Amino acid sequence: MRKLWEDHIVYTRSYITSALAGLEDEDAVSQRLLKNQDDIGKAIKPYYGQDAADRLAALLKDHILIATEVVKAVKAGNKENLDNANKRWHANGDEIAIFLSSANPKWGKKDLADMMNGHLNLLTDQVIARNKKSWAADIAAYDKGHTHILKFADELTGGIVKQFPGKFEK
Repeated sequence: MRKLWEDHIVYTRSYITSALAGLEDEDAVSQRLLKNQDDIGKAIKPYYGQDAADRLAALLKDHILIATEVVKAVKAGNKENLDNANKRWHANGDEIAIFLSSANPKWGKKDLADMMNGHLNLLTDQVIARNKKSWAADIAAYDKGHTHILKFADELTGGIVKQFPGKFEK
């Protein structure tokens, strides 16, 4: 789970960098980032089934597609579009939290929503800082976000182990 979520944060960072700088690899990085969402969905399949895996992957793909809108709005300096995208992004984060907490009673809906919203806030901070070429703030936001996503991955892993203790060696 850590590897998958670490890929999520690393490829998100790569996308932000490429998109803001207008690099030629933007589409390739975007496709790899979207594949990561399928990989995360596949990780829950053994516990929650194919439908749940597909649903999580779809929600996470929406998360990424909205993220691209956040990046575009920041790059364009369009506060109205940024506010709109952030509103939809946080609603998507809440939807992810609701979905996950409904699958596993060991994952609290409020805790997951708080973690998702924290993730989104740190990513927005990163995009804004990078766009302003505030390198120290950009790096600080990434570092905080990286630590945050590892805690999120650990929370998900812990919940799976608690819900399905017989599937894990002690």
